[in-house]
Amino acid sequence: MSGSELPKPVDILPHRPPFLFVDEFVELVPAERAKATWTLTGDEWFFSGHFPGRPTLPGVLMIEALAQVGAVGVLTAPRFTGKIPLLAGVNNTKFRRQVLPGDMLEMSVELTRLGGRAGKGKGLASVNGETACQADLTFVIADQ
Repeated sequence: MSGSELPKPVDILPHRPPFLFVDEFVELVPAERAKATWTLTGDEWFFSGHFPGRPTLPGVLMIEALAQVGAVGVLTAPRFTGKIPLLAGVNNTKFRRQVLPGDMLEMSVELTRLGGRAGKGKGLASVNGETACQADLTFVIADQ
């Protein structure tokens, strides 16, 4: 899916502000991959304390944002209707660039394994083509 046929994040994800870290989907192939963006305005709740005078997106929130993108790749597959993917593990994580107020985080998750109860994905977050974070994600699929 692409363009106007893409769902809004709130139509698929159970997350709500201030813990919804996806603004818009730009590509979606259910059970295979998802791409999305998150534009950081500087008004987000975490910037005032991380770090005062030098606001920086916490790395753990980049991981959560990638997990949310991957979750949509799972939840849009018909066999997972009414389920919820829960983050179970993060491996091979590298942070390569700070993400600052005003940056647009471009995120993609490729689902590399998807079974009935668990799966894995490769996540990549970047700003203007520069890698900010990459990680291998493991998740379990639970009932809501």
